[in-house]
Amino acid sequence: MTPVLTWRWPTPSGLPPLPLVGGALALLAALALTAPIVEVDFVRLIGSVGRMIDFAGQMFVAPDWAYVPQLLDKMLETIEMTVLGTAIAIVVSLPLGVLAASNATPHPAVYRVTRDLLSLMRALPELVWALVFVSAVGLGPLPGVMALAFVTVGFMGKFFAEAIEVVDNKAVEGVRAHGAGWLQVRLFAMLPQALPDFVGTVMYILDHNLRAAAILGLVGAGGIGYDLVMSMRLFQYERLLLIALSIYLVVTLLDRLSDQLRSRIIHGRRV
Repeated sequence: MTPVLTWRWPTPSGLPPLPLVGGALALLAALALTAPIVEVDFVRLIGSVGRMIDFAGQMFVAPDWAYVPQLLDKMLETIEMTVLGTAIAIVVSLPLGVLAASNATPHPAVYRVTRDLLSLMRALPELVWALVFVSAVGLGPLPGVMALAFVTVGFMGKFFAEAIEVVDNKAVEGVRAHGAGWLQVRLFAMLPQALPDFVGTVMYILDHNLRAAAILGLVGAGGIGYDLVMSMRLFQYERLLLIALSIYLVVTLLDRLSDQLRSRIIHGRRV
């Protein structure tokens, strides 16, 4: 006999707990009260659906194949900016992540200072730092790489620290019991356990940095961003379609690569 599916909460009465209901109602009330501040108008939003569909439909045009060589050069520059900025960030953020982990830092003062430094580095978006570095070193991909690396250190250092903080302490105690020193414990007990999370974080950051690098050209920091914005402003949909597809393909390949690397590290085999 097929069991009857009943929608009941795991409470004695089968109803949602009162604090949960009260919190949800309070949240909805706060959203309703603050909606006018950000000009949220559902009638206006629903009315704009037709215009958004029209805009999306205009992108389905014959691609500008003559633009492909220039697109490949700009996308290659964007990918190089992404990889180089992320590689620099990994080298810098890994030791900072160790210092920012509560169970790996040598002193609570070091932990607090490193955490505050990482928060400062990720406080502003890449576009703002790109403006700063463009004013310092001039136009080109170099300020874009610097901006990506700077902000990425802030995010990646935080992710690394949180991955280290949740490692199994039994392995740490076992390595320490064999007379391992401070650095050896972190290298041979903590980092191997956190390696799958490290790989996942790095691939996610690569995904994010690729999309960030795609708009840094707006301020003269290299990449495909300038062509992307100008194609939208000049209604060059035949170029915009190629740019969007190329970014989608690269992001998809990074996602597949992330799955393969994580499966090799976790399971030791291909999936």
